[in-house]
Amino acid sequence: QVQLVESGGGLVQAGGSLRLSCAASGRTFSMYVMGWFRQAPGKEREFVAAIRWSGGNTYYADSVKGRFTISRDNAKNTVYLQMNSLKPEDTAVYYCAADRRITVATTADSYDYWGQGTQVTVSS
Repeated sequence: QVQLVESGGGLVQAGGSLRLSCAASGRTFSMYVMGWFRQAPGKEREFVAAIRWSGGNTYYADSVKGRFTISRDNAKNTVYLQMNSLKPEDTAVYYCAADRRITVATTADSYDYWGQGTQVTVSS
C-alpha cells in the first residue's frame, strides 16, 4: 500500500502562486510515476502534470504548461507542484496520484493510489 498526503492548497488572487506538496509513504519503491490531477465542481478529473521518480522526466497539460512546474525530492519521497500565474479557471481540488507502471499516463483511471485532495481557489 502507498499513502499520499497533499498539502499547500489555499486561496490566492489571480496572478499569484502556490506550491503543493505530496508526501508519499508505504511501499514507495514500487512507484514509477507521480501525477497531479484536478477536479472542478461539475467537471471530470483532469490531468495536470506528471513526473517519473527515476530520471525526472516531466509532462504537462497544455493548460498549465509554462506556468506550473512539477518536481520531486526522492530523499523525502515528496512531489511538488509549483503553480505560478494562477488564473480563476485553475480553481479546483488538486489530487496527487501514484502509478506503478513505467509508462506515463494522463488518464485518472491509470493511477493506482490517490491522496485526499487539497483545495485551490483563485479569486479574480
